[in-house]
Order: sequence, then structure tokens, then C-alpha cells
Amino acid sequence: MAYLLVYSLASLRRGKPLASVPARACKRFAVLIAAYREDAVILSTVHACLAQDYPDDKYDVTVISDHMRPETNAALSSLPIKLLQVDFEKSTNTKSLKAALEYLDKAAYDVALIIDADNIIAPSYLSEVNDAFAVPGVRVVQTHRVAKNLNTDMAYLDAVSEEINNSIFRSGHANLGMSAALIGSGMAFDYPLFYDAMMSNTSVGGFDRVLEMKLLYEGVHFHYLPDTFVKDEKIQQANNFYQQRRRWLSAQYYSFFEFAGRLLPAIRDGKWDFCDKLYQQISFSRVLLLGFVFIISLAHSLCASPSACKWWGIFILLLSALALAIPRKYWKWRLLKAVCWVPYSFLLMLLNLFRLKEANKRFIHTVHGVDG
Repeated sequence: MAYLLVYSLASLRRGKPLASVPARACKRFAVLIAAYREDAVILSTVHACLAQDYPDDKYDVTVISDHMRPETNAALSSLPIKLLQVDFEKSTNTKSLKAALEYLDKAAYDVALIIDADNIIAPSYLSEVNDAFAVPGVRVVQTHRVAKNLNTDMAYLDAVSEEINNSIFRSGHANLGMSAALIGSGMAFDYPLFYDAMMSNTSVGGFDRVLEMKLLYEGVHFHYLPDTFVKDEKIQQANNFYQQRRRWLSAQYYSFFEFAGRLLPAIRDGKWDFCDKLYQQISFSRVLLLGFVFIISLAHSLCASPSACKWWGIFILLLSALALAIPRKYWKWRLLKAVCWVPYSFLLMLLNLFRLKEANKRFIHTVHGVDG
């Protein structure tokens, strides 16, 4: 609880912008979009990437098309992009990105930008990321992922959840001098650094988790751009929430056990970003933590235990940490309706804990495309 509360409070302070002046030179960007059965959303994403206020000859959009329809590939082929068509028997984002890195000329780019197939970026996005990479020492940047849709109560809850994570694990960490957490998209890397880290990555789901641990152990610092936004589609239905969180949980614990053996050397060498991230990997998600603390508090109260007050105090502190991390714009009456989904979300996450092993054996795809 104290961990979440400290970083939540730290997020309330407005940090200094990473780049104070525009960059003089334009770095060469490789915009990488892994698209597995993303026919419903990929074209709008690509059009947003092509509409940048950035020199056309300084960036290439590369779409890795996996199991998409012929008509979608034909439409993509008509656009000024690089289209790489793959057909993996067992598809993963890791395989798609590695295929793209092998396909592209490593010497042709300075920065690799990872965008999800459902993401939308503003015309100034590349310029803002370029400004950040002009700052000496910057090698990895995570931008601010926000909700593209709020069309259902589940989507609203998902949007709030992501903003809580943005506050605690990105803004709060950055404000205290720690590395911001990566989130899988809207993240940019020094190209050679990304190439070397990805080519040895074999994760099935959550490639960003393994990538994160590797780079932190190497001493790479992750910066956060809170005012550079990438719009991301939020989960609209409970069944999609269940599938997505199962993939996330599996990746979280997989990366913990893969890197747990490096904890003592990391402590010895003062690699505190790595230690902090390893702690995050073994920690319960906010929904599970909230549910477990509530159940324990209630059980102690029903048994008339003297420690009931202590547990309710912990529960209130946890609620306070999460509430402080929610941006003011989400404090609407609709938030109450969305919160009603929390108990059900807890049950789905609890069920996921018993299905993690099989989740790491195959890629679990989240279906995109905003309903009505």
C-alpha cells in the first residue's frame, strides 16, 4: 500500500518537460505496427501515422500484416508504407517485430517507434518524440497512452485503470527520478538498442515485459512524455477483458521468474530501476489487491477480530492511493457506474490466476474495433 501511495502522491507534482527546446535535426524513424487480424482498425492507424507534421523522408511506416484479409493488404499496398506480409503458424508480436527488424536496413534508422494496430497519434507526435531524443542520454521514451473510446462502462473502467497506471508507474516514478514503465505501444527506442534487445526476445505474450527487464538490467533509463498522447482502444466487453488480462498476467509472472535470479547482482550493483520493476512483476494487480484486502478486512470484521480496524485502515489507504491517481476529468457520475464492474473484474482476474501456464504457450489476441 505504501508503495502505491508514495508514487501516487509523487504523480501529483507537475514534472519539468524532458525537452525544453525543439530539436535542430530530424532523426530517422521506423514506425513499426504489428497487425494480427486487425482489418477493422489498421487503415485508420496507418493514415494517422502518415499525417505527421514531420519530413516524409525521415520516417517509414512498416506494417507487419499477419493473417489479414487480401482486400486489407491491397488497400495497405496502395499507401506509401512498407508492407511485410507474414503467415506464422503460431503468431506473436515478438515474431512480427523480429521479422520487421530483419526486413529493414538496420543502418537506415535512428529510432524505432512501436505503435499498436488500433492506436491513433496526432500530427505533432513524431516531432515531439524527436525533440525528446535530442536530449543527451535519452535512449527510451514512453508516451502517454489514453483512451480512444469510452463507449461502455467497461471501457470507462479500463480507461481509468490505465490512467491510474500512468500516474503511479510513469508520472510518479519519473518525478522521483526512477524509470517510467513501458506499456507495449507508444514507446520509442534507440534503434540499435531495440534491435539487439528484440532479436534475443522469445516471449509469447507481453514482449514489452521481457524487453523492459533486459534494458533495465543493462542500466538503460526510460523517460516519460506525459503530454505526448497516443490514443488506444479500450476493452468494451467483459470477455475481452478476461482474455487481455490473462495475457498480461502471464507475461508479468513469466518475466519475473525469468529475471528473479538477477536480483542479488542488481542490488549489489545498485540497479534500483531493475529491482523496482522486479517488485512490480511479482505484485498483485490493483484489482486483485483491492479485492483481497477487502475480503480480509470483511473476514476480520465478521470474526470480531481486534485487527479488523488495521485491515480497514489498509483498505482505506489503498483506496486513497488509487483515487489520487485518477485524473480529474474522469471524476464524473459515470465513474460510479464503471466502479460497479470492479467486483466482476476481480473475479475474472482471480480466475486468470489459475490459467496462467497455458496462456504463455499461445498468443492471446485482443479483438479491436469500436462497437457502434
